[in-house]
Amino acid sequence: MTDGMSESLTPTELGAYFALIEVGGLLRHAVEQQLREAGDLSYVQFQLLARLGDAPGGRQRMTDLADGVVYSRSGLTYQAQLLEQRGLVTRSPSPEDERSTVVALTEGGRDVLGAVFPGHIEALRILLFEALSGDDVQDLARILGRAADHLRANPPRSAAPRRRSERTVGAPRP
Repeated sequence: MTDGMSESLTPTELGAYFALIEVGGLLRHAVEQQLREAGDLSYVQFQLLARLGDAPGGRQRMTDLADGVVYSRSGLTYQAQLLEQRGLVTRSPSPEDERSTVVALTEGGRDVLGAVFPGHIEALRILLFEALSGDDVQDLARILGRAADHLRANPPRSAAPRRRSERTVGAPRP
């Protein structure tokens, strides 16, 4: 131990990690199945639609969606394209910055959200929250919120906010 950190996890840490992974995997599988059956949506497509549904005017820049959903920008662009082909969203250049794309929820997108939300909420209540007390849910929200904040402070490259290249800022293209 050179830096004060143990090279292994305690049994409690290991148990917590395995439980988190198991719960996340089982819950995601069940939720994805419900989303496919109720709205023919992938989990990422649902996240995209739900975030747009909560956004002012049902609109958000693609880069902000990618940062919020924690998904690669190219992968999210593909998912948005699929949703646009179904008429659930529209994509257009941002009025503030033509290099940015704005994604907007359509009425069809709102209808699909309305169709999937009741089953989504029921699945979460039955599969996750039914086994927990109100205090447990508060503790879970606090603990996972703290972990999410810590992870977002050091996100993987695909989830990091986009930085502008110094070379391209104000520099003419060759």
